[in-house]
Amino acid sequence: RLPGRGGSGAMAASPGALRRAGNEEFRRGQYGPAAELYSRALAQLEAAGDATAEERSVLLANRAACHLKDGACSLCVADCSSALELVPFGIKPLLRRAAAYEALERYSLAYVDYKTALQVDCSVQAAHDGVNRMTKALLEKDGVNWRQKLPPIPTVPVSAQTRWSIPCAQAPGANSPPATAPQGERGGNTAASTERARMLKEEGNELVKKGNHKKAVEKYSESLKLNKECATYTNRALCYLTLKQYKEAAQDCTEALKLDPKNVKAFYRRAQALKELKDYKSSIADIKSLLKTEPKNTAALRLLQELNRA
Repeated sequence: RLPGRGGSGAMAASPGALRRAGNEEFRRGQYGPAAELYSRALAQLEAAGDATAEERSVLLANRAACHLKDGACSLCVADCSSALELVPFGIKPLLRRAAAYEALERYSLAYVDYKTALQVDCSVQAAHDGVNRMTKALLEKDGVNWRQKLPPIPTVPVSAQTRWSIPCAQAPGANSPPATAPQGERGGNTAASTERARMLKEEGNELVKKGNHKKAVEKYSESLKLNKECATYTNRALCYLTLKQYKEAAQDCTEALKLDPKNVKAFYRRAQALKELKDYKSSIADIKSLLKTEPKNTAALRLLQELNRA
């Protein structure tokens, strides 16, 4: 049984045991329980009065990774900032805070953190990717003079570069404190990517409202590269129908149905596309599948009447 799971052993668990238990919960995707274990380890260290800055910084960075996974980006920023106060220029808190800032659409702050992380370790791909995304986002938001609006980027001292490059270069199983943190950079990046995908989808939706379906397709396509979501496929399918690109519309609906096999919009829009492609039999089959979920869907019943007359 893991420490922290009730019983008398839970009370006696050392901060190290609590941290290891937290890491285990994190790996299992139990981010709330993991954050709770890290919090208890922090409280014990502080109560004992022998908390080293290093240990507390790692625990805060670990808890920040949990917050990021749960979408609590403001809490993630707070924990990362505390971790960086204890141990300046820690690569993991920098990357996690950058991802949280990105999800919060605070692109200039995310850019600064990604750039700072690259000064610490220029080999971190997540930081390179982050800088590229932020450059694009800031260019869209602030125009060609976006750099003039940036907060100052701190200069990382050589001592910090040396200090943090050593654990990063060790084998994955290294026991140095930074290496025992959960692998949250990738998770953080995923959270930021998902948020960016959501924003691109919203931009696409706005363009559809304005009747600019061609530009909306571009936004939905960008969004789908970051996060394959059912609604984005059905939205793009609607645009393709309007643009008379029926094969593409049908394909998008097929992708949506792989993600959600009973999706009403996907069945209806694929039926519309197949009707235009004169595949009446398949179109009727889609409408019948839709009506199993929504027997009184008037648009579907009307389309079925048209198909039966075709």
